[in-house]
Amino acid sequence: MNKRELVEAIADRLPSKAVAGDAVEAILDTIQETVAQGEKVTLTGFGTFERANRPARAGRNPATGDTIQIPARSVPTFKAGAVFKGCVDARRFSS
Repeated sequence: MNKRELVEAIADRLPSKAVAGDAVEAILDTIQETVAQGEKVTLTGFGTFERANRPARAGRNPATGDTIQIPARSVPTFKAGAVFKGCVDARRFSS
């Protein structure tokens, strides 16, 4: 499912597709802005979005084999909540 399909699926529960699109955009923008500021976003039952800091490290250029320095950076992380994990667990749906 991509963003367009998500908006269409949500539109069934809201007054219009435009409202659904605005809602999806607002949610995603808010999560991105909050995590970028270093704050955690926790959606109980769904999961937690947060920023993780990766330290600088040595790596290798795959084309030349030379050692290179990879700079420190921040990356987004997501940890699924218990309810979400339970929904995804294939054992729950086996017959």
